[in-house]
Amino acid sequence: MHEISLCQSALEIIERYARENRARRVTAVWLEIGALSCIEADALSFSFDIVCRDTLAEGCRLHISTIPARAWCWDCSSAISVERHDAGCPNCGSRNLRVDGGDDMQIKQIEIE
Repeated sequence: MHEISLCQSALEIIERYARENRARRVTAVWLEIGALSCIEADALSFSFDIVCRDTLAEGCRLHISTIPARAWCWDCSSAISVERHDAGCPNCGSRNLRVDGGDDMQIKQIEIE
């Protein structure tokens, strides 16, 4: 379960930001995960609660959104969105795609007080 290590890395960034801004606590965090990241949102949420115990982020609300990957279809020259590894082009059905991103996790926003 790589979600634990992802959450630990995210928490380091969140806590550093909170300390730099003299926050007493983190109240909410917004994360974006790529549709091709193989990150389970439920496992991420569970792991986040665990790693946040006894930190500035304990009890904060976690908001997770999944964003599609961008891809280029070599057969019909279309820029498309891809939400699965086995997806084909919605325009022509081709699987001859160059996929850009969609496999990452990003902290989009942190709410502190």
